[in-house]
Parts: sequence; C-alpha cells; structure tokens
Amino acid sequence: MKTRNAASCAGLLSAVLLFICNVPAFAASSKPIVIHPDKVGVSQTVRELAKTIGPPVFHGWIIRREHETPSVMTRIYNIPDPVIQDNSIEPELSVDLGFNFDGMNGVQAGGVIPPDTNGAVGDNQFFLITNFAFNIYNKTTGALEEGPLLINSIWSGFGGQCQSDNGGDPVVLYDKIANRWLLEQLEYTSTYQICVAVSQTDDATGAYYLYSYTFAGGLTDYPKLGIWPDAYYLAFNFFANGENFTGAEPCALDRASMLAGQSAAMICFNPNNSNQGFLPSDIDGSTLPPSGAPNHYIELGNTNTTLNEYDFHVDFNVPKDSTFTGPNTLTVPAYTQLCGGGGGACIPEPHGGGVLDALGDRMMFRNAYRNFGGYESMVFSHSVAAGPGSTAVSAERWYELRSTPAGGSFSVYQASTYQNKTDSYWMGSVAMDKNGDLALGFSLDNSTNLAPSIKFTGRKVTDKLNKLEGTKLIHKGKIVQGQVNRWGDYSSMSVDPTDDCTFWYTQEYSDGGYNWQSHVASFKFSTCE
Repeated sequence: MKTRNAASCAGLLSAVLLFICNVPAFAASSKPIVIHPDKVGVSQTVRELAKTIGPPVFHGWIIRREHETPSVMTRIYNIPDPVIQDNSIEPELSVDLGFNFDGMNGVQAGGVIPPDTNGAVGDNQFFLITNFAFNIYNKTTGALEEGPLLINSIWSGFGGQCQSDNGGDPVVLYDKIANRWLLEQLEYTSTYQICVAVSQTDDATGAYYLYSYTFAGGLTDYPKLGIWPDAYYLAFNFFANGENFTGAEPCALDRASMLAGQSAAMICFNPNNSNQGFLPSDIDGSTLPPSGAPNHYIELGNTNTTLNEYDFHVDFNVPKDSTFTGPNTLTVPAYTQLCGGGGGACIPEPHGGGVLDALGDRMMFRNAYRNFGGYESMVFSHSVAAGPGSTAVSAERWYELRSTPAGGSFSVYQASTYQNKTDSYWMGSVAMDKNGDLALGFSLDNSTNLAPSIKFTGRKVTDKLNKLEGTKLIHKGKIVQGQVNRWGDYSSMSVDPTDDCTFWYTQEYSDGGYNWQSHVASFKFSTCE
C-alpha cells in the first residue's frame, strides 16, 4: 500500500477497463527460500507502554490506496450466476445478540483511511486492530482495558521501522493451540518489511516477542495470516519496487521458535504472477488437523468458475524439503466479477455520497478451517456482482469446502450468492461454530436511502444446503462517507475459543467526511451450547 494526501485521493480508483484475460494457474516452485529475521526482541508490557506513550495524535488525514488487480488476472463480466439466493423473503436471523458497541474511530486512530478493520477473540479479551491503532477489551464486561494505542508502540525500543512507523494492513489472530496472540503489519518507508509480534502469555496487555523481516526489492502488500500446528502461515501480494506486480507469495514462520522468543526462520516460495490474494487456512476449534497435514491456501481461480487450493508443507529442520504444491482446481458455480474485476470503486452511496471501494478481486479474510473428525471444512467469501432481480451492485458469494474423510482432497460442498433486491452487500467475513453453524458479516448500503451499515446473516447446520437465513441489522448507517472512496480492505469474523459458539464480528461504518467508525458485535445461535 502507498500513502497519499487527502486532496489527491478524492477521485481514487475510478472505473477500470473491462476485458478478459485467462491465465492458467501454476504448479508452485519446488525451491524454497529461507529468510531470517533482521532482529528479535522483547517488548515491555502493553500496560506499561500505555502509561508513557499515550493515545495516537491526530495530525490530519492520510489516505492509503490498494493496488488494483493486475492485468494477468481474470476480468470477466456478465456471466449468469446459477446459485443466487434472494434474501428478501427470509425472516430475520434468530440469534442471541451479546455485545454491540463502537470501537475507535479514524481521528482516535491518528487519521488514516481506510481502517482495515480486524479483530480476534481470546480466552479473556477481544483485540480490535485497525490501520495504525488497536484497542483491547475485556470480553466478559466489554470494558476497554487498553487503547487506543499505535501499533508500533509494541515495538518501542526495538529500533528500525517497526518502532518508528506504521505501515498498516494489520492482522491480529489468537493462537488457540498455545493461548497466545499473533499480530503483524507491513512497513515500507525505507525498506520493505513485515513486523510480527507474539504474546508471551494469553494476556493481550502483557509483553510480546518481537520480529522484523526484510524483503529486498519489493512491497509485501495485503499480508494475511493463518495459524497451523507447525507454523504461522503468511501470504501477501508482492510488488517489485512497490509498484510492479510479481505475484502472490506464500511464506511460513517458525511458530515453535516464536512461541519461545527465539530467532525464527521464514520459508517462502517465489511469487508467480498468475496468483493473487492467497488466504492460508486458519484453525478454529479444539480438534487439530490430521497429523502432518499441510496448510491449505485458497485464491480465486483464473476463470469465474474456479477456485484454486494449494498445499504448503514446511520443514524448518530441512528447509529444502518444504513444498508448496498445486493447484487443486475446484469448479464452482459461475459468478460475475464485481466492478468489472479490477477491484475498484463501484459501490454507490445515497445522495451526497460517492462510490466506495469493493475489492471484489480477491477472497476476503479469513479462510476459517475446522476439523469435525469425519471431515475437514473451510469457509470463506468474496464480493460479486448482484444478479437478476436486484438493483444492487454487489452481493456476497460464500463457500464451504470439505475434505471427507479428513486428510483427503477438498471439494466444494456448498456455495451460493446472497443478494438483496436493493441493498449492496460487500466486504464480508465468515466463520463456523463447533456445531457447523455458519455466520457471515458484511457492509451494506444502497444508492437511494441507506448509508453504509453493518449486518450479518447465517445458517444452522440443519438448514438446507446452499441457503442462508435472513439478516440481522447491527448498525444502521446515517451518514455517507462522501469525500473519499476508500473503504476497509477487510472485516473479521472470529469464534470465541472458550465456548466455541460465540461469534465476534468487527466492521466499520461512516462517521461522516473522512472519519470512519469501527464497530464490534458478538452473537451466537441458541442451539450451540
């Protein structure tokens, strides 16, 4: 990502040209690359840092752009969608709502657009992170324990860019296997880096082991993480010299070493420009993957009827034995790419607003994995063009892949396109509870009378395949964003590891002008106990 000032970004990411480019997916390189950390350190506790550093200071707005899909990726338009579900006849989703509160806003985070809203729930806390800042909440009372604090506060005393700058694209996850917190953000001011922190305990306000990794000659854009028993898996889109797309790059971080605060190698495979927007699988639940199972990376296929799945097996003892293999090309119901496939701005706000970024060119975070014993499941979503019967621009396409029995190959188990007659749905995130009930949260608005708002939907495991129930409104927007078209690049649905039933969703809405407002809600299906 790059930074621009507000004046130059009001018309950012205008319409893209529509064309078709079909590039076959590749079988990944067999030669792994080992990257060692530039530096390893230990932080002060967040509690102590908060006493001396203080909250972010607003110095004006910084607007960040997201790279569009490169021309090597598919851009196909007006393809019939055979699995549209019109939700206008569905009754409101019946769930037990827990917390429903605002987090930090753009001014409180120091003045950066968009927020890239992300969050994770642990045993005792909820960790909300946005571009440049974070809050930590008590998950039982909802009380704010610490924050807002700038992300780089955690690297105070570490030195280098991880301490001095906030590059953004942050992700926070809770390692349910070890009861630790994992977070990262990128840096690019002077060199291209990834900064990673792993908590020493299950207390998010405690101390962290700190790491920085340098990637010579290129921007590690849009990094995404997944937790697996043998590694922390990472993926990003690599841009040589910060601008020239080289491809999606998969990496694995030595989890065992990071949990011990030791020097931790990263093993990567060279990017290939027929790939973009990888999501590694991220564990939910207490049942681990089959012993020795690889991590599963997914991405949109190079046609509008396919997904690609890759398997990453890492070996930190003998790095040359690491493999990244695929693709396992999965046929999916056809969809029409949103905004012509370029990932630009096309979501119309009501009167007084403009159009908002859609990022319809990639899967949305997370690739949520569960092992149910007899089978494995992965669920994820992306935004697509709405089909016949709707005046909306966008809808949410969601999938469940299954491997039956566990340890086998994945195939599409169910999928549908969830749309409304008038409201555009986009920027979704999906997960499953321990019963197999599914929840999908997203942004929505329409061009007539609904400013950007927050809803979620879902399905019980006993519901008819390929169908979601109705929606539940979490926050109704009252103000259009108007002055800039950047919207969050992802939202986040996580599952409470304590009961394995309660979903926590974090998203944004507009507070008017440049200011955004993050929001957090928790809920569960009454049938999950």
